[in-house]
Amino acid sequence: MADEPKRSIKSRAAIVGHPLHPTMVHFPIACLMLVVGSDAAFLLTGDRFWAQMGLWLAGVGALGGWAASIAGLIDLITVRRIRHMIMGWCHAILAVMMLSLASLNWLWRYLDPVDLMPWAIGLTLMTAGLIILAGIIGGMLVYDRAVGVEIDDK
Repeated sequence: MADEPKRSIKSRAAIVGHPLHPTMVHFPIACLMLVVGSDAAFLLTGDRFWAQMGLWLAGVGALGGWAASIAGLIDLITVRRIRHMIMGWCHAILAVMMLSLASLNWLWRYLDPVDLMPWAIGLTLMTAGLIILAGIIGGMLVYDRAVGVEIDDK
């Protein structure tokens, strides 16, 4: 089984053969992970700037993440080989859970950007944990299962 050649799984949500989902996730991931840093800076300094920064990072990260999830959902639903992978469904479920928490985190901050303890901090840390888990599984889909990857059959 280990000596079997990999077969690439082409993405349907792609531009000129380049899959959109892995291209679109980097910015939202960066924004949502930076919320951890902005929360830490706010807790250490008490400066409202960091609370406002967390509000913006959470909002841009959640919105960008939902946009990226559309491309991922198109692949999950329309590509049979992806649809039949348990790992693909695990990645999607973790991503929806993570984006739901990120959206709730943004809403909490929107209502009062400085009221971070304990709920917004907890949401930030849970979101970061789910980003890590979804990222590991997403990486496994790309590197181990060749989802969205062109493999030379030479």
